[in-house]
Amino acid sequence: MPNIIQFGEVVPGYSIPVLNEREIRAAAGLLFLATFFSLMLILFTGNFLPVKYVVTVFLADFLIRVFVSPRYAPTLILGRLIVGRQTPEYVGARQKKFAWVIGVVLSATMFVFLVLINAYSPITGITCLVCLVFLYFEAVFGICLGCKFYPLFFKDQVQYCPGEVCERRERQPIQKTSGRQLLVMAVFVALLGLLAGSYNNYYRRAPHYLFGNQAEATSKK
Repeated sequence: MPNIIQFGEVVPGYSIPVLNEREIRAAAGLLFLATFFSLMLILFTGNFLPVKYVVTVFLADFLIRVFVSPRYAPTLILGRLIVGRQTPEYVGARQKKFAWVIGVVLSATMFVFLVLINAYSPITGITCLVCLVFLYFEAVFGICLGCKFYPLFFKDQVQYCPGEVCERRERQPIQKTSGRQLLVMAVFVALLGLLAGSYNNYYRRAPHYLFGNQAEATSKK
């Protein structure tokens, strides 16, 4: 039976404790959605109640990850349930722990200001934005931004990174970006800018109700 307080799993064939990157990405996606929607409620309705609960859950979850075990973190348990049928992708636990310590600092900062002091400021806004960026990169791209800082503080070589990016190797043909592809991107961005400049007023027009006139749509609200 594994110990309750343990960071990382011992898996045959791996020389250090590892974690399942698929579970981590799923958990990051869940936290990103919760944080994003709670921020939208602040922007559009001025309701700070949901974000206070999200920040509390965020901090509690990361404290469990770092000081108890990732095995018992609620969002990682949900992530395991969601991706449980997928083949595990093992990553080194050391760099993940370092990244999650950063998460503890960020969530603790938001908890102190938003929950304990009950105040918002550029500090909470910037901190929350940084959290969203970290979570988005983890969930969507599989890039652990916090892990990027690990080699700056620890001299031991990072092992078992997501997508094997720790290993320097030649890119396969399907991974390479050609000049034509970059040209297509440049033309696409230029056309998008031209569209915004030429048809911005048209796009700004409010849409009308498809199945009736505007007065009927207003009366139904």
